[in-house]
Amino acid sequence: MSDQDPVVTDPELYKVVFENDRVRVLEYRDRPGDRTNPHRHPDSVMVTLSAFRRRVSDGERSVDVELPAGAVRWVGAQEHSGHNVGDSETHGIFIELKEGAGQAVSGVLGPQG
Repeated sequence: MSDQDPVVTDPELYKVVFENDRVRVLEYRDRPGDRTNPHRHPDSVMVTLSAFRRRVSDGERSVDVELPAGAVRWVGAQEHSGHNVGDSETHGIFIELKEGAGQAVSGVLGPQG
């Protein structure tokens, strides 16, 4: 695990719920106002278990993201921090791919449709 692994940077928010040699599955939970420290995600699929509104930042720019419960989104490899700017708790699952884990894709921030 690197020092930018979200389980290391924010262990109170991220936890590993499954892992094998091909994928790692993280559960994420936060409350309104919570913030994450800067961390890195490899190529991942995100599944939202609750509706949420958050701001994702990479230090130079920010993107506001609002998603309903049950959404499935691709999250290309990236480094960012997050802030729950909504009025509801966030609950989601990240399925991180280990094979061919990409470097951060230039210009990509937050989940993609």
